[in-house]
Amino acid sequence: MPAQTDAKIFRFDQSGALLRKVMESAAVGMTLVGIDGRMIYANRAYETMLGLAPDEALGEAAGAMIFSADRQSVILHFERVLRGEVEDFRTECRMRHKDGSPIWVLASASLLRSDSTGRPLYAIVQVINIDRQKRAEEALAESESRWNFALEAAGQGVWDHDIRKDDLFYSRQWRRMRGIPDGEYVDPAQDKWLARVHPDDVPRILAVIDKQATGKDGYDTIEYRERHRDGHWIWILSRGRPVEWDKDGAPIRTVGTDTDITSLKQIEGQLADEKEWLRVTLESIGDGVISTDANEVVTFINPVAEALTGWSAAEALGRPLGEVFIAKSEATGEPASDHVGFCLMTGQPSEIEQDVILAARDGTGRGVSGTAAPVRARDNRTIGAVLVFKDVTTTQELQRKLNHSANHDMLTGLPNRAAFGRALDEARRQVAEEHRTHALCFIDLDRFKPVNDSAGHAAGDALLQKVAQVIRTSCRNHDFAARIGGDEFVLLLADCTMANARAVAEKIIDAVGLIQFTWNGWNYQIGASIGIAPVPSDRTRDALGEADAACYAAKSAGRNRVAIAD
Repeated sequence: MPAQTDAKIFRFDQSGALLRKVMESAAVGMTLVGIDGRMIYANRAYETMLGLAPDEALGEAAGAMIFSADRQSVILHFERVLRGEVEDFRTECRMRHKDGSPIWVLASASLLRSDSTGRPLYAIVQVINIDRQKRAEEALAESESRWNFALEAAGQGVWDHDIRKDDLFYSRQWRRMRGIPDGEYVDPAQDKWLARVHPDDVPRILAVIDKQATGKDGYDTIEYRERHRDGHWIWILSRGRPVEWDKDGAPIRTVGTDTDITSLKQIEGQLADEKEWLRVTLESIGDGVISTDANEVVTFINPVAEALTGWSAAEALGRPLGEVFIAKSEATGEPASDHVGFCLMTGQPSEIEQDVILAARDGTGRGVSGTAAPVRARDNRTIGAVLVFKDVTTTQELQRKLNHSANHDMLTGLPNRAAFGRALDEARRQVAEEHRTHALCFIDLDRFKPVNDSAGHAAGDALLQKVAQVIRTSCRNHDFAARIGGDEFVLLLADCTMANARAVAEKIIDAVGLIQFTWNGWNYQIGASIGIAPVPSDRTRDALGEADAACYAAKSAGRNRVAIAD
C-alpha cells in the first residue's frame, strides 16, 4: 500500500505494486485520493481524458475538475466515503476538460482500509467517459431530432431552413444521396442549389418553391433532377412545410425531407403505360408493390405485397385497393390517408406517414412506410398509380425501445436521471411562470447495502423493484417518480405544499418499512430516509442538492425519517 500521502513525493511500496500496475495500465481514468480529499496519484488515462499534463492534477482537491452545478452533491457523497461511512459511491456528473469544455463521466469511488486497524486510508476513484452516450440520450429525447433514425432507415434526407438567418441544415442521408461528403460545407444560397438542378426543371421549381415555403396547400411536394457529385442525374422528391412562424404569421422556419426517387422515375420513363412491367420487373424486389388503374382498382400485386396484406394475386386483382391495402394510424386507429387516391387526383407522388399500420387479412398488423406515385401515359395522362411499401415494424419497435431506454431505468422501469432532469426543469418553469408550488423528495434506502453484500446483487435488484413499486403507488398518478442512482430515488410532487410533501414522504417510509422481502430463506427489512426541498424558480439554486442534503441530515438524525431543507 502507499507509504506516504504527500502528493509530490507519493510512492507505492512493494505491497501496493499490484495496485499501481492495475491503475497504470487501466484504459479508464483512475486516481488515488487521500483522506484529506486531495489527489495523490492519477493514471495517464485520467490525465489524457481531461487534457492534463503528467502529474498536473496531484495535490488538487478531488472535486476541483467537477462542474460547479454537479459539485455539491458529488462531494457530499464522496466525503462520506472518505469518512468510512459508506464503502463506495457511484454517480454520473460533468467534469471540466482543461480547455473548459464539459465531459459527462461515470465516476465511482471505493474506500481502501488498513488491513490491521480497518482505518480508512485512501479512496480509489474510477472515471469513465460517457459523454458520447449522454449526448445520444439527449438527442433521442429531442422531439424535433434532426437525426431521426426512422427517416434514415427509410433512406430519406432531412433539410431544415432557418429563414431568418438564411441558413440550411442538411442531414447525413441528404448528403449521401448526392455523393457529398459528411463534413463538407454546402453553400445554402439558392443560386448555388439551382446550379446543381437540371436546367429543364429550374423554371418549374421557381414557380413552386415560394408557395412551398409559405405552406400553401398542394405545393408541399417538389420533384426535380439534381446532379450527383459523380456527374449523373438523380430524381429528388422533396417535401417541406413551415414549422415556425413569427408573430405576424410569416413562416420563419421550414423543415422537409428529400427522397431519391430516381429508380421510380427510370421505370416510368422506360415502360410508360405498359402495365406488364409490374410482372416483369417487380416480382423479385424486396418491397411490396401494388398497382391500380385510374379508378383505384388493383391491377398488380407482387409476392411481398401478397405476404404483407394476406391477399393472393388471384383474390386481389379487380378489387378496390381499399379492400386489399387497409392502412390505419397507429396513434388513433383511424383510417390513414388515401395516398393512391391523392396521386390519381393530383398527379403528384405521396409519401406514407411513419405511423401507418397495415391491417393484414388475418388480423395482424405491420408498420409500413413507402411511396405512392402516379403512372403516366406517353401523353402525360395519369392512368394509374404504383404503391411501393415495406415492413418497418422492426424499425418502429427499435425506435420505441430506444426512446424508452433513453428515458427509463432498465431495472425498475421508472424514469431515469436524464428524464428526471427534464421534469425538474419543467417544474422549475411552472414555479417561475405559473406561480405553482412543487416539492422534491430525495429518497435514500437504509440498510440496503447488507442485502447486496449478503444475498447478492440479484436479491438487491429484486428488492429495488419492490421499492420502486411502493414509491409509485404511494403518490398520485401525475406525480413524477424516478430512480437516479443505485438505491436513490426522487419524487416530484406537483402542486404540493411542504406539509403535504412530508405526509407523502412519511407514507412512503411506512410502506418501505412494511416490505416483506425473503431471499434464500432469509428475511430482510430495510427503511428509507427522505429529504424534501421546494422546487425553486431561481435557476441558481440546486433543488436536488438541497433535497439530497436534507436526506443526509435525516440519516444523521437516526434514519428512517423525513427532513426538510432549510
